[in-house]
Amino acid sequence: MAEPRHALLLVGSPRAESTSESLGTYLLDRLGERGFEGETIRVRAALRSEERKVELLRAVDESDLVVFAFPLYYDALPAAVTRALEYISKVRKAGGAATGPQLAVIVNNGFPEASQNEIALAICRRFAQETGFEWAGGLALGGGGSVGGKPLKELGGRVRNAMEALDLAATALADGRPIPQEAVELMAKQSVPGWLYRLFGNLGWLLQARRNGVLRRLRARPYELKQ
Repeated sequence: MAEPRHALLLVGSPRAESTSESLGTYLLDRLGERGFEGETIRVRAALRSEERKVELLRAVDESDLVVFAFPLYYDALPAAVTRALEYISKVRKAGGAATGPQLAVIVNNGFPEASQNEIALAICRRFAQETGFEWAGGLALGGGGSVGGKPLKELGGRVRNAMEALDLAATALADGRPIPQEAVELMAKQSVPGWLYRLFGNLGWLLQARRNGVLRRLRARPYELKQ
């Protein structure tokens, strides 16, 4: 009997409950239905000591599929994810590793447009090319705030496209194929119009300001230089 394949989810968000982990966990569960054993490691915690870094590398090397799930930070990867990629690259190149597992990426941002994630995906694709990983593609989600760290199955229609995209991705990845274009397009499809997403985002911002007693100070510029 063949041993089950191993899928490693690397969560790049520093939050305890994140959209990144919600998306990655859903994919991991779907892969589990297709014969994979799943493991989740939070990247930030994995970089805190040499012992944990070694454990991170072990998990990567023993996996058939590695999935990075992270939020967009300033058009690129969060600092912890960048450090992890640099560390993995350095060790693998020093050890002469020529091949690696499949690498897939899920990146989300707080803007309505999924296209904001293109640079981050390009960085990950370049990492795969230079370190011997088999690039399996990436999924980009706009409006990640609508997930808010909750399990996708609890959110109903607003994440229907995301769940369908992850279902398609799981089927392809389980067969050793890259993420299909249909899944990419479904994930990028806005669940609500951009104007409506911005409206609720602005309302949420105002409510937070009111709760914190700074509603009338939102336009304050305390560090503006006086002429």
